[in-house]
Amino acid sequence: MLVRRTRFAYHRSVDDTTDLARVAALVGDPARARMLTALMDGRALTATELALEGSVAPSTASSHLARLLAGELVAIERQGRHRYYRLSGSDVAEVLEGLMGLAVRRGGRRVRTGPQDPALRLARVCYDHLAGERGVQLFESLRERGYLEGTGQTVSLTGEGRRALERFGIDFDVVGATRRPLCRPCLDWSVRRPHLGGALGAALLRELFARGWAERRRGSRVVEFSSRGAASFARAFPPAPIT
Repeated sequence: MLVRRTRFAYHRSVDDTTDLARVAALVGDPARARMLTALMDGRALTATELALEGSVAPSTASSHLARLLAGELVAIERQGRHRYYRLSGSDVAEVLEGLMGLAVRRGGRRVRTGPQDPALRLARVCYDHLAGERGVQLFESLRERGYLEGTGQTVSLTGEGRRALERFGIDFDVVGATRRPLCRPCLDWSVRRPHLGGALGAALLRELFARGWAERRRGSRVVEFSSRGAASFARAFPPAPIT
């Protein structure tokens, strides 16, 4: 009996490792990595647009997209005769964000650099929630004020936090209607500290946009705050003290 259990555990471990290797192989191709990164702002793009992002021919892009679809990293949306591709879920964006942080920590460099980089580090969209320095500030401010509690990947909203965010404009009846976790820490690749993902992170970013404090730069992941919006954000979510 002991031998059977050991073999079962061994085979399960091999299967898990094989699945991990398949996902790593899909993400590891440079062209596919660029295509996936282009989808991290939550947009849906055509195969032609993704071919440009991946710097490959349309026929090659179609082959890459077929593999990403089979691996369930992307999904298709159909509108009339057109097909659009988007990430299959926020969990894919969070994994990509973590891999970017690992690449930076291991000495990797961004393939495309330029004047947008400081703006991306300051504030950007990670699928549908706020990332970058301001995303980390939001997360740490909520924790400092006792609105979030927990450690690691187990973070929850406190009763005081729910009441405060309801006053801020978050409709928890709408937020709670989704199947996503309410609060999910997402390791920020540029700051290397968590920002807030999950349904609450997405709702907070929508509220920032609705208030006119910030808007997403066209064709980019950059989130640009107006001067009034930046000041309002700092008052609503003051930076946590440095310890």
